[in-house]
Order: sequence, then C-alpha cells, then structure tokens
Amino acid sequence: MAFRPRRAMAVFWKDSLDLRKNLGLLLSMAVLPLVVVTVPIGVVWTYVSQPDHSDLRTVALFYDPTLPLGASAARFLIDKSLTDWFGMFLVMPVFIPILIASQSVAGEKERRTLEPLLASPVSAAELVAGKSLAALVPAVLMTWFAFAVFCVGVDIVAWPLVQGPLMPNALWGFGVFVFAPLFAFFGNGVAVLISARVSEARMAQQLSALVVLPLVGLVGGQVAGVLKADLKYYAIQAGVVLVLDLVLLVASIRVLDRERLVSRWG
Repeated sequence: MAFRPRRAMAVFWKDSLDLRKNLGLLLSMAVLPLVVVTVPIGVVWTYVSQPDHSDLRTVALFYDPTLPLGASAARFLIDKSLTDWFGMFLVMPVFIPILIASQSVAGEKERRTLEPLLASPVSAAELVAGKSLAALVPAVLMTWFAFAVFCVGVDIVAWPLVQGPLMPNALWGFGVFVFAPLFAFFGNGVAVLISARVSEARMAQQLSALVVLPLVGLVGGQVAGVLKADLKYYAIQAGVVLVLDLVLLVASIRVLDRERLVSRWG
C-alpha cells in the first residue's frame, strides 16, 4: 500500500485532539520541564551568591586539580554544572514522547478506539508516522520552550558574577536543536513497541520509562567525575541514538501492522 501523507496527518490530528482533552497527561508532561529548568538555575544562583566560599575551590579542584590559583572556582563550577546538566535535560525529550505514545497506542486499546482505526485504510507506516508526529511535535516544542526559559533564567542569575550571557552556548544550542529530536524519536519508538504488546497505558509508560535510567546513570557518572562530558561525548551518544531510531522505526511499522494487532488483541 502506497504511503499517503494525508492519512498520516489525519491520525496526527486525531491524536493531537485526544491529547488536548487529557488534562492529567498534560499536567504530567509539565512536571519534568519545570524540574529540569528550575534545578540548574538554583544551582547557578547558589554559586553566584557565595563565589568566594572556600568549599567551592575544594570541589573545583576535585574535578580539575590543575585549576589555576587565580581562577574563579564559582565560574568553573557553573560551567561544569551547565555542561553536565545537558545530559539530564535530554531526559525530557525522551520522557515526554513516552507519556504521549503510551496513551496513543495502549490507551486506545483500553478505550477500545483502536479497532475503528484498524478498520480504516490507514497503512502501518501511516499509522506510525501519524502517531509518532503526535508525540514528537509536543515533546520537541516543549523542549525548545523550556530551553528558552532555561537560558533566560541562567543568564539572569549568573550576570552579577560573569557580567555577560552564558547561555546558549555551542553545546546546548546544537544539542537542543539536533540531539533532542533524535532522543525524542527514540523515546517514542520504545513506547510504541511496548504499547503494542501490553494492554494498559500505565504499564506501557512504566516499562518504557526504564530507558531513561541509562541516561540518568551517565549523568551520575559525569557528576562523580568518572565521565567527561563535552560536545564530542554527546555527539557519540546522538550517533548511537540515531542508529537505534532507524531500528525502532522499522520495528514499529512491523508491530503496528493491522493483521498483527488484530491477531494479538482480537
């Protein structure tokens, strides 16, 4: 069956309308951006408020024993915190599509609204495209909006110390607009695969959310000083995720095949 963009867009608009009606899901989607934006701003403010505290230099020397004597430990820790936090920020474009896609597939099974969709002439590829767009568009837009708020907040609280804008820098700018969509597609693909095989949206969300744990673990390694995060480090992550995205795309089209779903859920 030939791919018809109009049918894929019909699925997208249907799922988008369903999302607007789900107040609980919308509130859940807003919690994570609030956390990933406010926490680092608070950390930067802490460093700026006491830039000459002796403990700051002790912490800075733990991460970089070669830090020059005259260098500002507060400025060093601010830069390091912003670099390390980018990994945690990437959890958001992964997690939000998981919330949406789980409701979009397994949720429709619970509400028994998937059967009419399967009876329509929509192909598996069109179904995946429509449902993926319905999860990816809100996730990416929320990530970009949160990034804008984050940049403004960091620059405001850091200004008394640095006397200039810190954000956006090359890592964050390139990462949010290039890496984040790749990570969002990854979260969506995982959620689609799991949702197609379970009967409850909540279970699909819980199982899919496990993919966030490796990201959190990597951030923990950065904070502990085990891993050194830079643009190259995140570019390698993005390359791996891109390959996984392609694999998940093919797998999603297979599992959302009409005959497979009918035989599994019938």
